[in-house]
Amino acid sequence: MQIDFGPDLKAEPDNGVIRMMAGGSRDHARVQADIPIALGSRLRGSGCRSCKSDMAILTHDASVGYPDVTIDCGQPDDSGGDRYLSAPRVIVEVLSPSTRTIDLGSKTTEYQALSSVEAIVFVDPEAETLIVSARSKAGWFYSLPARRDVLFPTLNLSIPDEEIFARD
Repeated sequence: MQIDFGPDLKAEPDNGVIRMMAGGSRDHARVQADIPIALGSRLRGSGCRSCKSDMAILTHDASVGYPDVTIDCGQPDDSGGDRYLSAPRVIVEVLSPSTRTIDLGSKTTEYQALSSVEAIVFVDPEAETLIVSARSKAGWFYSLPARRDVLFPTLNLSIPDEEIFARD
């Protein structure tokens, strides 16, 4: 079933409950725009691409997520069709006061359950810090909040923190 709330409203089904999504702050929008710009040329030729929050990730039958930025390495004709990303490898959530608890809680658990996801990056635009959660053979580990470059070894790329928090 698909519900259309119109062009100005977006919602995420969360375990069968429809949760309306709020707009972000100016800093949130700035960071959300800077990350795909930084990823563009770095991903060229890799078979992966960055997608902004217009593309959904089906986390399970009753939940859909719209991460702020996703690095997806699936093919357009995979099972996700045109509406869902089929092989998200890196998920970026830009934190805001209204979504922080959900982003760091239930959404993280659902993203970690997806076998293709290798890392989840949480960006705090107010503090200008990052938390990186990465999959390892022993499970998921989290970095402490800090200002740092983001490294994606399996994709052979990194993003310097000054590009994520650019103020030009």
